[in-house]
Amino acid sequence: MSPRAADAPAPVIPATKSARQHRIIELLTRHPVRSQGDLADLLAESGMHVTQATLSRDLVELDAVKVRGADGALVYAVPGEGGDRSATAATPETGASESRLARLCNELLVSTTSSANLVVLRTPPGAAQFLASAIDKVEMREVIGTIAGDDTVLVIAADARGGDDVARRFTSLALKGTS
Repeated sequence: MSPRAADAPAPVIPATKSARQHRIIELLTRHPVRSQGDLADLLAESGMHVTQATLSRDLVELDAVKVRGADGALVYAVPGEGGDRSATAATPETGASESRLARLCNELLVSTTSSANLVVLRTPPGAAQFLASAIDKVEMREVIGTIAGDDTVLVIAADARGGDDVARRFTSLALKGTS
């Protein structure tokens, strides 16, 4: 990662119900959360302050349930996306890992092209949004975000001249996904 990537502006998160619920899902899939108080503290660290009543309503709307975590403790979980709608507890293996992204790059990445802080990833038709979602979930520090079409993903690098490095990283991940 280049030194300037750390200087990238922090995302502005609007104080909307949708943004709050999205953040709750992110927190529940990445951290074992045992209580609403723990969740409120994690949200506060993100700059989102909510009442217990609001948090309780959000958890109901998100279909959050308590499940046994890896250590046997009860933790909140939300149903997964796509075909698997079962709620599973957060673990280090939960969510999009770099090894999963490497496998997806190996299977879906057709080509990479970069310019300044932009990287264009080509995929087979219909696969771009799937790959972009996996990239977003890994939360690469050198990537601000992605925009996906049908067969093209635009990746925006945090460093103004970081496109080449990010493109090489995706190529490397695709090669790593073969092992």
